[in-house]
Amino acid sequence: MIVPLSLQDPDTVEQVWGLQHAAYRLEAYAVGLKHLPPLPDTFETLRDSSESFYGYVTSDGDILGVIAVVVKTDGVIEITRLMVHPQHLRKGIGRAMLEYITQIHSEVGKFIVTAGTLNVPAVSLYQQFGFIPTETLTAMTEVKLTVFHLDRR
Repeated sequence: MIVPLSLQDPDTVEQVWGLQHAAYRLEAYAVGLKHLPPLPDTFETLRDSSESFYGYVTSDGDILGVIAVVVKTDGVIEITRLMVHPQHLRKGIGRAMLEYITQIHSEVGKFIVTAGTLNVPAVSLYQQFGFIPTETLTAMTEVKLTVFHLDRR
């Protein structure tokens, strides 16, 4: 089940932080990084984030996936994070979370997301939802990122 997450809850913050670190290692591998730069988030920065977090949560309270969004001043929704626990990949969790976000924000005309250009599963998922690549950026010296837009206006 997908539910809004309260990052004021210490257990939730700890699970999101742990999930982010597990998913980050896979993302880094997918985009060809040889050395993992440290992730800047701490429990405090997650708790104080302006993002809205939603989680794919089991009946036991385990968070298997997280999607986070920011509503921009122009009404555009930016998907800032989409991560699935590595032990639960290819089960439709990422797809379900992306579908959930686009449905609960059905009035929004435009969504933006950035993904590692070489992260084939992420790129494929966004393209299946109708996201169009609009630009390529370079993060660090080795990593190419693609910015995708979904314009429903």
